[in-house]
Amino acid sequence: MDLSVRIRDKVLPNPVGAASGTIGYGSEYEGLVDYDRLGALYTKAVTPEPREGNPIPRIVETTAGLLNSIGLANVGLKRFLSEKWPYLSSLPCPVIANVAGSKPEDYLQVVSVLEEHTDMWGYEINISCPNVKKGGITIGTEPDVVEDLTASLRKLTNRPLIVKLTPNVTDIRLIARAAENGGADALSCINTVVGMAIDIKRKRPVIPQKTAGLSGPAIKPIGIAAVYRVRTAVSIPIIGLGGIMNADDAIEYLLAGASCVQIGTGLFVDPTITVKVLEGIEEYMKQNNMNSISDFSSYWKEW
Repeated sequence: MDLSVRIRDKVLPNPVGAASGTIGYGSEYEGLVDYDRLGALYTKAVTPEPREGNPIPRIVETTAGLLNSIGLANVGLKRFLSEKWPYLSSLPCPVIANVAGSKPEDYLQVVSVLEEHTDMWGYEINISCPNVKKGGITIGTEPDVVEDLTASLRKLTNRPLIVKLTPNVTDIRLIARAAENGGADALSCINTVVGMAIDIKRKRPVIPQKTAGLSGPAIKPIGIAAVYRVRTAVSIPIIGLGGIMNADDAIEYLLAGASCVQIGTGLFVDPTITVKVLEGIEEYMKQNNMNSISDFSSYWKEW
C-alpha cells in the first residue's frame, strides 16, 4: 500500500500532518507525537520580527470548537533560526515552515532567509490569517494580490510552495486559481472561519479582539465543501483541514478531493491523534481495495 503523496518534486511519506499553530515548534510535543509516522509538521508561523500576539484570552472553547485570536505570536525569524530550527531539523518527518507577515515584503524576507540558512522541506504561505492585511484588507481575499505574491515567492525557491486559503471569501475558487496561476504547488484548505462569542454576564465579546478564528468540529462541513469546490477549479494537490477529529473525518476530506490532511484542534484533545487517523485511513484503504492515496481521487469526479 502506497501512502506517499508527491508535491512538486518532493514526497510526503503519508497524508497526515500536524497543522500550524497547534504543534508549536515540535519540541512542545516531544514524547507525545510519533514523528517517525507523521506525514509533515507545519511549524508555528514565522514572521520577520517577533510578535507578542493579541491580548488574552486568546482561546475560548465554544459548543463545537475553539475560537482563537493568537495574533501570529512567534519568536521571529532570527530566534527561529537560532533556537527552533536545530530541533526541527533533527526530526525524521518533513518540516514545512508556515510563513506569515503584515505585508507582502515580509513573506519574501522570511522565505529568502530560510532558503539561505535551512534545508526546509517546503513553505506554507499563510495569507489567510484575519490579522494579515494590506490596506485594511486580508491579503488572502484579493486574487490579484495572491497571484502576485505567489509569483514573487516562486522566484525565490524551487521547494514546494503551499498557499493556505481562507474560507472567509465569496468564492474560494477564485483565490485558489490565483495561487495556482502564481506558481503554487499545493493549497491548504481551509484556515479558520470568522466567529464570535459574547459573555452575557459582562455583556461584552469574550475575545478582546471581538471576532476570532473558529476551528474544530463545527467547521468540518465548511472545510469539506471548500475542498470539493477548489478541487473542481485547480489541478494541484489540496491539503484538507478543518475539524478533523478522527479517521472518518480525514477520509471525508480525501473523498472530497484532498490529497493530504492536517490535524489542528484535534491535537489539543489527543496528542496521539495523528497516528490513529493514519491507521484508520490504512484500514479503510484495505477494506476498499485501495492501493494508493491517489485512489481516493476518482470518487469526487462521479458526483
